[in-house]
Formats: sequence, structure tokens, C-alpha cells
Amino acid sequence: MKILYLYSELMGYQIPIFKEYIINYGAEVHVIHWDKQKFTPYIPPVIDGVYYYKRSEYSTNQLQKLVTDIDPKIIYISGWMDIGYLKVVRIMRQRGIPVVSGFDDIWWKTLKQRIASIFFPLVKSCFFSHAWVAGPYQFEYAKRLGFKNNEIIFNCLSADTELYNQYYIQSQPKERASYPYRFLYAGRLESVKGVDILVDAWNILTSKGLSKDWELTIIGSGSLYNQLNRFSTVKFIDFLQPEILAREIGNYGCFVLPSRKEQWSLVLHEFSTAGLPIICSNVCGAAPVFLIRNYNGFSFKTGSIDDLADQMLKIINMTDLQLLSMSYHSHVIGQKITPQIAASSFVSILN
Repeated sequence: MKILYLYSELMGYQIPIFKEYIINYGAEVHVIHWDKQKFTPYIPPVIDGVYYYKRSEYSTNQLQKLVTDIDPKIIYISGWMDIGYLKVVRIMRQRGIPVVSGFDDIWWKTLKQRIASIFFPLVKSCFFSHAWVAGPYQFEYAKRLGFKNNEIIFNCLSADTELYNQYYIQSQPKERASYPYRFLYAGRLESVKGVDILVDAWNILTSKGLSKDWELTIIGSGSLYNQLNRFSTVKFIDFLQPEILAREIGNYGCFVLPSRKEQWSLVLHEFSTAGLPIICSNVCGAAPVFLIRNYNGFSFKTGSIDDLADQMLKIINMTDLQLLSMSYHSHVIGQKITPQIAASSFVSILN
């Protein structure tokens, strides 16, 4: 069986899913991906059974020939804005090949989305057979674009759960001996991520003497770095490669994601699997899947500094036993989606 991925930007979290296709289904995975104007410098690893093609090396006609030569059994597409991709999948749909569109978008009720909900259902079947959604918020958007219930599958995105399960196991002896009183944010230092909200909430707690023995560490880079780095109550660490950051997880006791807007956020899956209690804003797309309030963390009203400070204070006032219990609950919730489940969900279309 040959599986074709038409990608905008290839990211590392898809690699474990590719491996599942190969191991469990004996598949060949062919990945055409943008290699220009990327957000990250990520370079995919060499894997037997996975074949990479740089989008910039193929004209539309060459792309059509390449896909015809590959002769895939099923196609996944994430780059709607690529006209060449759309021309290819339209031809494949005419030949009866399933074409699956990935969804991590949320229905925000924007003018653009409202227009799409009117016109997209009229042409959907010409390009796509199924929608592969990350979670319930994405399901709502797919429905509004005209996909029927039996045309929608879940579990589009997965953390490398095997890797983060190992970090959870490794961190347990240390956490039981001395729980790490450190909040962590890791990501881009941009306004949309709400990092300034987190720093302001933390300053409220420290100025009132409520932070006790807890610390706040922010890892990342971005346009707000110089603006935020002046606060002595916060420890700042520059961007770390994902594998280095993952090894540091055991040094932290709670992950905070204060985003003003967040389509999904795979990091919630990664850190919950690794056993960190979670605090996130109520607009995070992955929250309905990986956060149960008062069980493995808390949510706050997006943009509210005071509400975030209140939720952080709840963590600060917990006993070590309560924090360890939340840590375990997060780890268990992280098993809801795995690369094996994601790969099986996709291949189920062929059944």
C-alpha cells in the first residue's frame, strides 16, 4: 500500500505516525512538502519506507506525473493554498482515490470562514472525500464546510507518546522525593501566545508574596523577548531544540499555555503525556481532549490576568501528594491519542 502526503510544512510530530504505517500496514509513505518559506528549519530523518520530495522542484505538470507514478492508495493533504496540490487531488478524486483533508482549524466565525461555509460544500466532493480532524472544535468546522458524519475521522495529530511516556517514568523517582515547584511555558514569545499575560499574572503573585517556593521559567524566542526579559522574577531560556526540551521536562511541575488564540497545540498532548499538570486558556483547541478541570489542571478565561493568577495559585497551594496525583492523571489522559491510534484512524478509511 502506498500513502501520499501533500504537505505545506512537514513537522517532526508526523514521523512516529509514518513509522506506524510502515510497521503495522507494510506501507510506503511518499511525502511531498514545501521546502521554501518555512516557519522552522526542521529536516526530516531518513527512514526506510519514507520518501521525501521537495515541492519547489516540481511544476504542476511534473507534480501530476509524480503522483501518477507513485499511484497512491490514499492521499492526505494539508496545503489547501497550493494550487498545484488542488489540481492533483481533483484528478485523483476523479479516479476514485480517497483524498483526506487535515483539520486543526477552529470555527472562529470570521467573515472568511462564513463565506467558506457557503461555497465550500458546493465543490468539496471534487477535491476531498474525508476530513481528518484533531478534536471536537475541528469537527464543528468540518461539519460547517459540508463534511458528513461518516466522512469525518478523528485523531489527526499525536505526540510521540512512547518518547514522552519514557520521560514520565524517568521523572517519577525525583518528583516523589522532591516535587519540582516550577511553572513552565515553552513556545514562541509572541502576543498571540499570551506570554505577557503569564508574566503579569506571575508578577501579581510574587508582589503579594503568594508564589511561595515556586518559580516561573519561560523557554522560547520571539518579538517579545526583550520586552519580557527585564523581569527578574522570571527565568528566561532561549529556544531549545525539541529533543533537548523534552529531556528537561522532569525539572518542572506545571505547564502553562496562556494563548489568546490556539488552533490545537500539540504541546498540551506532549506535556500531559509526560505527566505535567496543565493550566491553559479556554480557547486552546486541544483542551477538551487533554484537560479535565480539577483533575489534571485548570483553565482560565483567555486574556484575564487575574483569572490566570488565581489558577496558578491553586497549583501553588496544593500538597505534593495532590500534585503527584494530578501528574499521574495528566499522564493517563495523554494516552487518549497515540501514533498507532492516529495511523489506524487514517487507514480505516480504506476499510
